[in-house]
Amino acid sequence: MKMKDYTVRPMIVCMDGFRMSVQNHAGSYCNNNDTYEIGFPSEKENSIMEYAEEPERPTETVYGYVPEILINEIIEKHGGIDWRVISKLKS
Repeated sequence: MKMKDYTVRPMIVCMDGFRMSVQNHAGSYCNNNDTYEIGFPSEKENSIMEYAEEPERPTETVYGYVPEILINEIIEKHGGIDWRVISKLKS
């Protein structure tokens, strides 16, 4: 029997300080590698509101089954990933 993958990925931090959790594992709201779960963004992001579990709490909720292309657009909008911060979070 194959074990399910429950690996939690580190927080994504963008160049302008925007942060969000992006997960794709057996315990998250995702569909293989087509969609992902976003969690607890540091500020309201209008482009994902239709995916919000609790839209009245945009920074305190998860967003299920968000298409990968939309996640890439959000990261680009916020200046890309700040790899310096990410590497410090992993340490």
